[in-house]
Amino acid sequence: MDENLPLNEYVNHHKGSYDQFYKESLENPEKFWQEHSKIIDWYRNFDQVLDQSSAPFYRWFTNGKLNVSYNALDRHVKSFRRNKAAIIWVGEDGREKIVTYHGLLKRVNAFAKALIDSGIRKGDRVAIYLPMVIETPVVMLACARIGAVFTVIFSGFGASAIAERINDCGAKVVITADGGRRNGKIIPLKNIVDEALEDTKTVETVIVLKNTQNEVDMVEGRDFWYHEVASDERALVEPERMDSNDPLFILYTSGTTGKPKGVVHGNGGYSVWVSNTLKWAFDPKEDDRWWCAADIGWITGHSYIVFAPLLLGLTSIMYEGSITYPGPDRMWQIVEKYGVNILYTSPTAIRMLMRYGDSYPKKYDLSSLRILGSVGEPINPAAWHWFYSVIGSDRCPIIDTYWQTETGGFIISPSANLGIGPLKPGSATFPMPGIAPVILDENGNECKENEKGYICIQRPWPGMMLTLNGDDERYVKVYFSRFPGRYFNGDFAMKDKDGYYWLLGRSDEVIKVSGHRLGTIEIEDALVSFPEISEAAVISKPDNVKGEAIISFVIPKRGITPDRHLSERIKKEVRERLGPIIVPEEIHFVESLPKTRSGKIMRRVLKAVYLNQIPGDLTTLENEASVEDIKNAIEMLKKEKI
Repeated sequence: MDENLPLNEYVNHHKGSYDQFYKESLENPEKFWQEHSKIIDWYRNFDQVLDQSSAPFYRWFTNGKLNVSYNALDRHVKSFRRNKAAIIWVGEDGREKIVTYHGLLKRVNAFAKALIDSGIRKGDRVAIYLPMVIETPVVMLACARIGAVFTVIFSGFGASAIAERINDCGAKVVITADGGRRNGKIIPLKNIVDEALEDTKTVETVIVLKNTQNEVDMVEGRDFWYHEVASDERALVEPERMDSNDPLFILYTSGTTGKPKGVVHGNGGYSVWVSNTLKWAFDPKEDDRWWCAADIGWITGHSYIVFAPLLLGLTSIMYEGSITYPGPDRMWQIVEKYGVNILYTSPTAIRMLMRYGDSYPKKYDLSSLRILGSVGEPINPAAWHWFYSVIGSDRCPIIDTYWQTETGGFIISPSANLGIGPLKPGSATFPMPGIAPVILDENGNECKENEKGYICIQRPWPGMMLTLNGDDERYVKVYFSRFPGRYFNGDFAMKDKDGYYWLLGRSDEVIKVSGHRLGTIEIEDALVSFPEISEAAVISKPDNVKGEAIISFVIPKRGITPDRHLSERIKKEVRERLGPIIVPEEIHFVESLPKTRSGKIMRRVLKAVYLNQIPGDLTTLENEASVEDIKNAIEMLKKEKI
């Protein structure tokens, strides 16, 4: 990227290279993926780029042999990257660890040997319930090295969620820690695992990392200390030669209802996809510091904290705790101290930090930043502009990525490597190479420009999941039955006249007001556009006349005291700007919204509390106090105090 060119000149100048590249990916996919599979090293080259004979169970790079751990570590250690920092780990309490590629390989070999010594072999299942510590990617890579299929269980889950996942995948070993740190508190992870194992039958061994030094119970013959079993610093474990379509990991999605889906990703296609998409979208340089500020317990952490950065030989920042602890300047402090060049975070985090104003980021030198990124949900224009102007100083393009656990990596995103194109705040812009999206109406007909519909993918891509663990039938039913022959994302979107894609939230989060289908995201965007509001969440309630009425919960910015006048002014301006259909019937001012630890708003919890129903499973809820906050706000409005 020519740093002397202003953003608009840069993006217009380079747009044509993306167009040609994308065209090639669709017109000659065999040749395209033959070439771009070379981003990783293969022990044995594949026989066929794509086998569609058992569609929708697509198989990429058939009979190709590789090892992901080898690609992430060994090949770099044999090169000039041997002593390059692979991971810079920052603890919530300020501690720091820097691990080189050579050092990371030694740790992975030691733990791979520990797994073999505990009886784990290729194809066995391993459950990982660890906090954001260096050992988490070490364990994942050690599993990949010996061909064990791992499932990372988010460290914010409770015992029942852990047991459910262990039982579904049949894990023989669990790796956990005595505790984890979050917001200055110790989370007793080992104790939670002990409770979970009361409802499981397959676990034979528990390996425990000493992390917080709190006391735990160790079951003789079952429980072992990590530092004791992985003490062989001279261990050398030959990487298992895995088939491209052997499973690499299982990651469970926590839907609003029903049993979590165990998404299975393979070794070959997934590695090719995440490596290329990180390169295409963010254009990382050899000496860049990359910070994906997510949690490894989610797909973002798997793909863009662990696998893609290491496969590309990057230096990655890994942070243990909350970005607002011990203060709201934590993220900017880290950016300055470590010279972060590319920052990839969520719209929720951006809005949260916006609440504290501009003074915190302006205390720090953020000039190292070159590119910014957004993940997790559509970014509303107000947050986009703040991120671009205040954090990026009007010079860092924002890579707004759209993807899912099931897609493996980005599927729609600007591309800093191929030519960004003019950016539109709130749009994820254009498809990644090889992705052929289409937006369909209820009847499966293609929507017109600016017409909302269901976004689907018309052809397979290397990063797509192999299946759902132990449930091929559910895989077909959930993803390929709604619109046969097309992958159904479950999301609501539209495409504008310039070909830009706009994601409008989950298709099951659509509110139908007087016959008009409205995405919750577009209503929330309207509310967050007010300078007094930092965050908003929208639900609906039954209405005899309209079908559904809009109910909103908003968080005022710091220093703003909400009252009836603010509420009425918001309604009036929404009506004038966007029309009467969009106007919320009620506006509730709250201090917090119910969110998962990954930052997603739990609208089902909002709706259940509002309708005085049981909110259901709250194991992923980050802030339990938000539920009481909502109840109080509802009561306040009823009493007409505001």
